Amino acid sequence: MIKTVRIHDMDTLFKMISEQEYREDLGRNRNLYVYRGVPNAEFALTTSLMRNCKEKRRQLEPCILRNFTKYAALEEPTIERSVWRQMIFGQHHGLPTRLLDWSFSPLIALHFSVTENDLEEMSTHDSIVWRIDIHELHDLLPEKYQNVAKRDSTTVFSVDMLQEVCDSLEEYDEDMQDKAMLIIEPPSVDLRIVNQYSFFSVIPSQMEDIQGFLNKNTSLTTQYIIDKELRWQIRDMLDHQNISERIVYPGLDGLSRWLGRHYFVK
Repeated sequence: MIKTVRIHDMDTLFKMISEQEYREDLGRNRNLYVYRGVPNAEFALTTSLMRNCKEKRRQLEPCILRNFTKYAALEEPTIERSVWRQMIFGQHHGLPTRLLDWSFSPLIALHFSVTENDLEEMSTHDSIVWRIDIHELHDLLPEKYQNVAKRDSTTVFSVDMLQEVCDSLEEYDEDMQDKAMLIIEPPSVDLRIVNQYSFFSVIPSQMEDIQGFLNKNTSLTTQYIIDKELRWQIRDMLDHQNISERIVYPGLDGLSRWLGRHYFVK
């Protein structure tokens, strides 16, 4: 079941960004949560492919990936190796895909939750940070996926691991149906992926309702609803902690976004 935590003050926020359990075996504090920030709490968990292609996404997805590969291979030849590389590189550059973005950092998720294209919208609605537990999702995977993960002592798949166990979208959809989804860590192809501490969940085509799946099959999934009156304070706090467009989008584009927001007049 999905839990809901409402964040009305900075004390409650601090509990979210500092949640880690002490592990006796390591003598360290750890968790396996990943986070996703969304600027409007009313937005559902959907992939860009769902939003773009709607009920025709199963037919159109292969066309999108095939044409992306045809035109992008000159710039990035490795995408010809597997459909998973095509999907990850496409997602990275704005292609509609079945991937859903997550970050291992709650601060990065907060950045996306309290950043608007139109900054006049900051105080007009609540925003949200989603949290899921990788272990819970891993335990739902079919046996052949769990065996590969166990061999490599991990619960997160690399592109090569996924290619080894499943080399097509059709096989993945048949294996997962609407009962499981896999978490993959993208290759560190540039600073944006590294700085965002990026992970993706690979949504099966039969999974029409991502939130419904999480509500039915997990107990640690949490939605943190951030009060609209707190969003600017959190935004300014993140800037003070060096979490901004300048870091999230390294380069002149990110620098320009950050400066534009920094000098925005309310």
